[in-house]
Amino acid sequence: MSTIFKWIVFSLNLLRCFPHLILLYSHRNRRIMKADVERWLAELKFPYSLPVGFIFLLGLVPEFRNLFYFRIKGNFANLLSIVCPRMKTLILDSKVIGEGLVIRHGIGSGISAESIGKNCTIYQQVSIGYYKGFPTIFDNVTIYPGAVIMGKVKIGNNAIIGANSSVFQDVPDNCTVYPARSMFMKWKHINPETRSQER
Repeated sequence: MSTIFKWIVFSLNLLRCFPHLILLYSHRNRRIMKADVERWLAELKFPYSLPVGFIFLLGLVPEFRNLFYFRIKGNFANLLSIVCPRMKTLILDSKVIGEGLVIRHGIGSGISAESIGKNCTIYQQVSIGYYKGFPTIFDNVTIYPGAVIMGKVKIGNNAIIGANSSVFQDVPDNCTVYPARSMFMKWKHINPETRSQER
């Protein structure tokens, strides 16, 4: 995308998203929302300042819009989503979502947890939901495509839930869960300091 075209797109998005920008700096959840923006910009490698990056995210990343509307909630969120629509196939219905949640390719994901910690990453076609209770997901958890987490389970800090894994029991801190041929979940412990090298 050429620089001139990019800034034309930015200008048009600024017109429709100006009320969103006001909320970013005035809403009671502004600290959390700013932390969301900063993490998304880092993950997507967008080299922009906070307000400029925020407008680019709203304009180009529908998953980010869903998270933003979750933060502001209520009728105002529904009104703003008319001019800047939500991703319809991504459902965020958790009680608490910590700052810095990133949703990559969120198509077909339903996320209903008791709570989600800080700086988690969730990919597409993930199902997190109710079975005799809702899951609790702690900080820095990554959940890869097609994973299912159901019931009153706890997913520990720095855990990785592998693609197409089904989780129905607690996962300790610093573990990777991966699909198994047996009916039982398997995991291995990982060193948090080398975690980025294993992805």
